[in-house]
Amino acid sequence: MSMTNRLRMAVSRPQQVRNDVTVKTLAASGGLTVGELTETTARKLSAVDGCIEILSNSISKLPNFVMDSRTREHVDHYLLRLLNVRPNEAMTPSIRRKVLENCRNEGGSGYDWIIRDPRTGLIRELIPVPWWLVQSWRDEAGRVWYTVTHPVTGTPMVLPNEDICHYKATTRDGLTCISPLRRASEVLAAAHAAQAYDLAFYANGGQPSGVLETDSDLGGWAEDVNGKHIQAADGSYLTRKDILRQEWEKVHAGPSNSHRLAILDLGLKYTPIAATNKDAQFVENKEVSIRDIARYFGVPLYKLQEGKQAYGSNEQNAIEYVVSTLHPIVNQYAEEQTWKLLTNTELRQGLEIRINMMAELKGDTASRGAWYTNQRNNGVFSVNDIRALEDLPDVEGGDERRESLNYVPLKDWARLSEQRNGGNANAGNT
Repeated sequence: MSMTNRLRMAVSRPQQVRNDVTVKTLAASGGLTVGELTETTARKLSAVDGCIEILSNSISKLPNFVMDSRTREHVDHYLLRLLNVRPNEAMTPSIRRKVLENCRNEGGSGYDWIIRDPRTGLIRELIPVPWWLVQSWRDEAGRVWYTVTHPVTGTPMVLPNEDICHYKATTRDGLTCISPLRRASEVLAAAHAAQAYDLAFYANGGQPSGVLETDSDLGGWAEDVNGKHIQAADGSYLTRKDILRQEWEKVHAGPSNSHRLAILDLGLKYTPIAATNKDAQFVENKEVSIRDIARYFGVPLYKLQEGKQAYGSNEQNAIEYVVSTLHPIVNQYAEEQTWKLLTNTELRQGLEIRINMMAELKGDTASRGAWYTNQRNNGVFSVNDIRALEDLPDVEGGDERRESLNYVPLKDWARLSEQRNGGNANAGNT
């Protein structure tokens, strides 16, 4: 069946399009619901915003290269201009990667819309599409399609699998994805409640709530000077207790009114309710919340300026972050781009799109230097190979690979030892 017919069948198939999610409705609502919060509200938690920024910044600085998997030689390819120079009219490569990783963490999926030249079939642009504007589905034959709401016109478009690069968070079926925000929804709700408490505490001038006491009767409806019942903005009637509470909060609530002198008449007596942040273990609970959030994102605490800041352990944590957190993410990006961006002929030739992760370890000087030394001494890297990883120009004679003779096969030991000692295998052993 031709692509045109498949597309016609897909368009005719009844779809559950997210008509309720458009640019206008999203802006009006302030974000999409994630558990009990919106993703916008969730990112107001510093730990959440910090984790997403750390991951997206890490991904944004990792360049692509094309490699021949059979020879491991780097290949000059026109896609590198899109991936490393300019993916589309509006974005630099680092901004595109950052947008995709933001979407993957917020909504569970990052999407690249692949724009091809209709005459040549070559890829002209890679355009990230916000996750809330895309819905993936399978037709009766099992083929994957994407219903994409156009970011400008709001018109739904049905695109085949080969026109969308889909970068996924947690998934159980390979298509429907669960974001870290949704997985951590209960932890985020608790953290948000704690932050709301914190804001309310300081909004009240850092003062605990209290009780106003009086021997007078404050029952009944409040009345104005004309004897009419006083109404609130919503039309409900206010009691005299309501009026007293409003007048007290008007004078004494809020940071600007903290420590003001209170003058009480009518036999009023103010008694504060003794409740402190220490009694509620507020600080400890915030630290637990930060650790839980960091665990969901796989981000080490030191990157959030939490926990012990020991330099040696932080370097090891940086390596662990690259190996355990970044590598699976980067590997998925590379696999998806290899399959969707390269032609079938190039795939048969063994070409692959890879991502260079050395940029993430450039701050780890000690570990990087030791690794370079090991690779050079074992003949894996030449001097120029190492200089290329450090973005330095080649030097004359730097392409030669060298290897130590300290470790040789046992069968060759006698011969090599004799050569080293000028023909006497027993030299130095007498």
